[in-house]
Amino acid sequence: MNTFSAIVLLLAGVVALLAGIGVLRFSTSYARLHAAGKASPIAFIIASVGAALDLGWAGAGLLGIAVFAMTLTLPVGVHLLFRAVHRTGDNSHLAIDELAPAERYGSQHPLR
Repeated sequence: MNTFSAIVLLLAGVVALLAGIGVLRFSTSYARLHAAGKASPIAFIIASVGAALDLGWAGAGLLGIAVFAMTLTLPVGVHLLFRAVHRTGDNSHLAIDELAPAERYGSQHPLR
């Protein structure tokens, strides 16, 4: 393993550690999901770049496919988790709740 790829992999570990600390320390479930949904894929992408630097072109192609799949599916998954938290949790702390009309009127509402 060369030095540059090791530094990139350590950077990915630091970003993943910060995401874990955010999940543990943030007070609302929205903030925790934001930390997990944003920082962990960034750490994965940085780690993929570090591994691709070490493995060469063959590894870079496979890791590119994995990064593409993750960046394609993760926003949808995090969005669905946010909706589930909104439906089941207490939302009195929100200053603006744009999903409240959709929850109130059911599936006939245009926001749904």
